[in-house]
Order: sequence, then structure tokens, then C-alpha cells
Amino acid sequence: MNRLRLAALIPMLALLGGCNLVVMSPAGDVAAQQRDLVVISTVLMLIIIAPVMALTVFFAWRYRASNKEATYKPDWDHSTGLELIIWAAPLLIIIALGALTWMGTHLLDPYRKLDRIAAGKPIPVTAKPLEVEVVALDWKWLFIYPEQGIATVNELAAPVDRPIHFRITSSSVMNSFYIPALAGQIYAMPAMQTRLHAVINKAGRYQGFSANYSGAGFSGMRFGFLGLSEGDFEGWVAKAKEAGGTLDRAAYLDLERPSENVPVKRFSATEAKLFDAIRNLCVQPGKMCMSEMMAIDAKGGLGLAGLHTTLPLAYDKYTRRGGEAPFGAQPAYIASICSIEEAKAMMAKVPADTTPRDLSPMRGLGLPLPALTPRRPQSFSELLSLARPSHS
Repeated sequence: MNRLRLAALIPMLALLGGCNLVVMSPAGDVAAQQRDLVVISTVLMLIIIAPVMALTVFFAWRYRASNKEATYKPDWDHSTGLELIIWAAPLLIIIALGALTWMGTHLLDPYRKLDRIAAGKPIPVTAKPLEVEVVALDWKWLFIYPEQGIATVNELAAPVDRPIHFRITSSSVMNSFYIPALAGQIYAMPAMQTRLHAVINKAGRYQGFSANYSGAGFSGMRFGFLGLSEGDFEGWVAKAKEAGGTLDRAAYLDLERPSENVPVKRFSATEAKLFDAIRNLCVQPGKMCMSEMMAIDAKGGLGLAGLHTTLPLAYDKYTRRGGEAPFGAQPAYIASICSIEEAKAMMAKVPADTTPRDLSPMRGLGLPLPALTPRRPQSFSELLSLARPSHS
């Protein structure tokens, strides 16, 4: 019966033929170095694991109860020679793994510029990296080529043996940019930028995808990566320029809306510095960029007058995409620089003859411009009169 079960499992081994071993046989030098790091680390660990597993079976068999020929030493408890082997071998392997990991961490740092195209092939002095700006959308990938002035959706191409410099960000949630044949994965995060340097050494079509779950359309968030010769790459760029359409801010806001299983799309022109606006969450006209806001904060902020800066800002992703905000159709603004309880407590201290103020949420512009304020308010009631809500 046991033999029949084993025979039934043999056909299932044929399924292993469908496994994609691209991680162990990549086409890019960075991915190849990462593979070598994994293989060497595994072999070093197997130096300990394999003998331990083998000796476990050997001792169980050698010193079984039915084996009367095995030496029986109930009082044995120590061997200096065995202690040296048991402790020295793992210690040496840990030292080797530590050195290997330290060197690999620095040499394969995704932010580090490449110093070679492949083993034994340094980068030519005249070589110029291909600049590619990557934006993870829901649920598709946008690639902007600033030097070529084109953009593509769910299709990426690069010349063989030419360094590639990726700048990566996300529109809403965290994703992970991963092309197994090219290099390891690196995260894409909103309002932030990550970098990746890589090179493809073999022409072909490879698969890229998101390795971090990001919602309903995650399974279709895949794209093709084309490794092309210089001539074929120029032809690919020319084909994109013939596609027509400009990726400006309005087109991007429309593209940013969630969609699943999106086919390849090309834009023949792009708006300058669009990637920087995407990263700074200020694609929509009239919004202050995150970099500008952080620069103001770095200088100490604007105090009460700074509310004029933050009132019209709504960074909620649904509002950016033209839909309704989670808290209602109207934009939500800052109504107070203190909590509601603190505001009510301060109102209770106002003299009884003071005209009460409307505490309903502020809409639109609520404070006068600092230049129009003749003097600093002398009391809380005077401050409230300056901050009287506008219901326009």
C-alpha cells in the first residue's frame, strides 16, 4: 500500500517543471549578486545543519535499544575535543556570515551607484544612466522617462548593459517595486522617494509586479519589463512618441483613479517636474507642496497666521481623485488650534455681556490676512471676533 502511495506522488513531480527559477537565474547583475549571497549563505549554514541532521539519524540508529554492540557509558559527560568542534565550527560560520552580510549590505545598497555592468565589466566612463521615475498607483504602475519626454503605464523598457537609475514613489498606499530578473524589491511610499540602481544584461521580456498587498486590484498590478538593444530601445521610444497624448496634471489625476487590470498605455509627452509634484502631494492646482510646508515648519511655522496656509489643504486621497471626502461632500478645514473642550472652557470665561460666537465648523476662509490685522488682539473675546466663521 505504501508503495502505491509513493507511485501516485511521482506524477506530481512533473508540476515542478512549471516553477519559474528566475530568482536563481536572473538576467541582471544586481540580482545575480543577490542570488550569490543567498546561495553562499545557505551553503555556510548547511555546513552545520547537514551534519547535525545526519548525526541525529546515525545516533538514533547506532544507539538503539536492540543494538547490543554499541558502547554503553552511562557516566560519560564531557569531551574537550567535542566541545571545541561544537563551539568553534558555528563560531567560524557566524563570523563568515557576518562579514558576508556586512559587505553585501553595502555593496548591494539600492541607493549606491553601480560600479560595474557585470562581473569583470566596469562601467564605461562615458556611460550615462537611464533615468526612470516610477509611481505606484491603484492598481497599476506609471513610468516616466524625463530625458525622453515620454511616459508609459504597465510597461517598462531599458537598454541592455546600461545602468538604470529609478526614483520611486506612490500615490496613496505603500507598494513594493520588484523585478526578480533585475534586482531586489524596494518599497514605494507616498510623499517619499526611494531609489534603485540596476542593470539588465540579457535581452528579453521579464515580469515586474508589486510584492506588497495594496488592495482589491493587487493581483493585477503587474507590468512587462523589456530588455532591449540600444537600437530597439530607440525604436520603442519612437513608438511611444507616436502614441499621442500628454501626461499633464489633469491627465494624471484621471489616471490616478483606482482601476484594475489596466492594459499598456503610452504618452508621447509629459509635463515637466510632474514626478516631484506627485511625490509632494500637490498635483491638484492650488495645493501647497509638502516640501514647501516642511520648509515653513523648519523655520518655526507661521503661528496663528499659518492657518491661512493649512485651511485650503485636503490631502485625503478620495478628495484628490475628485470623489467625496470620508467626512462629507464639503472640504473639512481646521476650526481651532485647540480641542473643542478647551475652546468651550475658554468661552465660559468670557464676560456675560459678550456677544456669543457661532461654534459651528468653519467653511472657507475664516481668518483675515495678517497684513490686514491692525494690531495684535488683546483678549480672547477679541481673538474670537477676528476668527469669526464665514459661511459663504
